[in-house]
Amino acid sequence: MMERSEDAAAPGMSNRWPEILVALFLVIMGIIAITDSIRVGIGWEEGEGPQAGYFPFYIGCILLLSSGWVLLNAALKFGKPHPQFASWEELRSVMQMLVPLTIYIVAVVFLGLYLSSFILIAYFMKVHGKFGVIATALTSIGVPLAAFMLFERWFLVPLPKGPIEQMLGL
Repeated sequence: MMERSEDAAAPGMSNRWPEILVALFLVIMGIIAITDSIRVGIGWEEGEGPQAGYFPFYIGCILLLSSGWVLLNAALKFGKPHPQFASWEELRSVMQMLVPLTIYIVAVVFLGLYLSSFILIAYFMKVHGKFGVIATALTSIGVPLAAFMLFERWFLVPLPKGPIEQMLGL
């Protein structure tokens, strides 16, 4: 892969806003973890051990402190030059993966895991992998089928099903 010097960097998004947004999100997650842990109990009961919120409370504290530190550092460097987060071409590549995966997550709710997985695997194999029809069909049918056999039949763990599985009585 080619290395870019800072002077010849392609135009793109600076790393300041992604850093701040992720840090803010993690601060919120840390606060949620802490407050919910306090709600369920963070103490140590004699003979019982830790209450349900004991470990999540400390994880929330670590998350809050570390993301708060990142947020503070980003805020203190606000007027200074900053490195580029990604070029627009790199962001386009990320979106080519993120958008289909987001659609997949929503589709699982309506179509079930197996049909959604079939569609996602087929899409990625044809569009991004440039595989042939036979390899795409075998893989996109085989992976959900293997997951069905493994989880539903052998481990007896039900996974989200859609209308097709309901029609088949699965």
